[in-house]
Amino acid sequence: MIAEAIIIQNDSVLMVKQYVERGDIVWNFPGGGMEEGESPEQACIREVHEETGFDIQLKALLHEGNEKFSFIGEVVGGELYLDNDNQDNLDIIEIAWIPLIEREKFDSITSPMLELAKAHLNVYD
Repeated sequence: MIAEAIIIQNDSVLMVKQYVERGDIVWNFPGGGMEEGESPEQACIREVHEETGFDIQLKALLHEGNEKFSFIGEVVGGELYLDNDNQDNLDIIEIAWIPLIEREKFDSITSPMLELAKAHLNVYD
């Protein structure tokens, strides 16, 4: 099971550029696998912190399906930082706030979820 956070602030969304199993390099929402005994919420908060350095608060469960929980989150602390010493981050190339108008950065998986999040938050670009 995977838990991810969609975090929109200042007309940008927090994304991680990473290698994926199929060998491609894509921009994804931060998140990752649940550890034994973790709730999806706990996993999401931990994974976002590990991948981005940010402490977040979850606002809502946006979508659940295909063994993935997608949450709306907001930054409540920390600072943008990629911990290259964490072995779980070896697939991550870059972390960035991607402007919502840069549609070419979003693929067939992230675009629909981003649109759902924008509608939930009443964000329009």
